[in-house]
Amino acid sequence: MYLWSKIATSKSNDMWEERFHGNTSAVIEEIKGGKSIRVQMYCQTKEEADKLKQSFGGTISEVVAASWEEPQDLTKKPLLIRNKIVLTQTTNPEEVAQIKANYPERIVLNVPAEMAFGTGDHPTTANCLRMLCDYAQKRKEPWSMVDVGCGTGVLAMAASALGAEPVEAFDFDAKAVEVAQKNIAPNKISNVSLYQKDVFEWHPPSRFDLIIANLFSSVLQQAFPTLKKALQDKGTIIISGILHTQWEDTKAAAYNAGLDFHTMKRKGKWVTAQGEHLIS
Repeated sequence: MYLWSKIATSKSNDMWEERFHGNTSAVIEEIKGGKSIRVQMYCQTKEEADKLKQSFGGTISEVVAASWEEPQDLTKKPLLIRNKIVLTQTTNPEEVAQIKANYPERIVLNVPAEMAFGTGDHPTTANCLRMLCDYAQKRKEPWSMVDVGCGTGVLAMAASALGAEPVEAFDFDAKAVEVAQKNIAPNKISNVSLYQKDVFEWHPPSRFDLIIANLFSSVLQQAFPTLKKALQDKGTIIISGILHTQWEDTKAAAYNAGLDFHTMKRKGKWVTAQGEHLIS
């Protein structure tokens, strides 16, 4: 057993919390004084710990104990999204088969907890999934979608399974793209175009009917002009990753860029919103 550890500023706590949400091997603790936090991940192999160090820096130490007990199975119950999707993190084929048998009318997506990512059940992602399901249910014609800041790829996979064609997904983080690709194959999703790209360097190849951008508010506020260019005139945009204290500033920045958000849902400290392209 190996322990990866990194000291970070307390201001980055939300970022690390969202990245590791759902991963039961992760620990985030405040250091005395309140200005810093310690982010830790318990890894079964040194290779896993080395990958974290390569991606984020930090240090690695071996956990030595005279009597080490295997951690309990903390696999969460499946997350049900509307009447359409079941999200599970189990990697046991028999358990996956049983979940599919229990919910024969639903789309079952398997997103296991990775060492650097959670399972997709963070409030920001879960609310994006709910709005995505509502959107798909109302669509009568073919629709296209792009997932900006795709993380585990769950939103792109869900859109594909719900009928979107084509689907694009990208993230500035190479590790995110790697994890998303790893998730797409076993879920038998074939029409997602996945690539690494910074949203500030992204030149939309076309205009999309639906954009989902689960990013931090500071990034969203700067990216709104690009997102507007990528959205069809009557298109829909769903955003999340916004702290409720940042919502008014984010909404104002969106409006100034030509995007109007008319639906907002808050869960805990996080906000998810749905809007559209303003027609001038």
